[in-house]
Amino acid sequence: MPKLREKLSVGSKAPSFRLKDKNGNQHTLASIKGRYTVIYFYPRDNTPGCTVESKSFSDALAKFDKLGASIVGISGGDEKSKQKFCDRHKLNVLLLSDPEFQVATCYGSFGEKHFMGRKFKGILRKTFVTDSNLKIIKIYEKVTPASHAAEILGLLNALESKE
Repeated sequence: MPKLREKLSVGSKAPSFRLKDKNGNQHTLASIKGRYTVIYFYPRDNTPGCTVESKSFSDALAKFDKLGASIVGISGGDEKSKQKFCDRHKLNVLLLSDPEFQVATCYGSFGEKHFMGRKFKGILRKTFVTDSNLKIIKIYEKVTPASHAAEILGLLNALESKE
C-alpha cells in the first residue's frame, strides 16, 4: 500500500488498494475500475448519515451503470459489519472494509474530527471520482449524504455531454 506523500489533487493517479468486501472477497482498485470510478469514504456502517449516503448510491446504481461508473464505499469495520449493514438496509453497492484505515489515510480521508465538543480520529467523508485511467477528475471534500449520489450523477452526465 503506497503511503500518502502529498495531498491528492485533480490529475493525480488514484492510489491502489486491496480490501475485502462483506463476503471476504478481495478487491483492488484495478479490478473495480470502469469508465469512471467513484470511491466514497464514509465514517461508519449503520450510522444515520452513512446509511442515507450508501442507500442513495445503492438506489442509483443502475444509473451509474449506464454511465459506465463503478461505485465503491470504504470505511472501517470488518466484513461482518459490512454484511450486517448491507442486509439491514438492502444495499447492493460494493462496500469495502478498511479496518486499519490504511487506505483512508493514503487518500487523506482519515484524520481529526470534532463531534459534540469531542475530538477524535476517524474517517472523513470524502469522495474521489476517477477516469478510466484512474486519474482523479474530481474530489469532494464536503459531502451532504442525502444529495451526494445525485451530485455525482450530475457531474458524470455533464462529462458525458461534453464528449
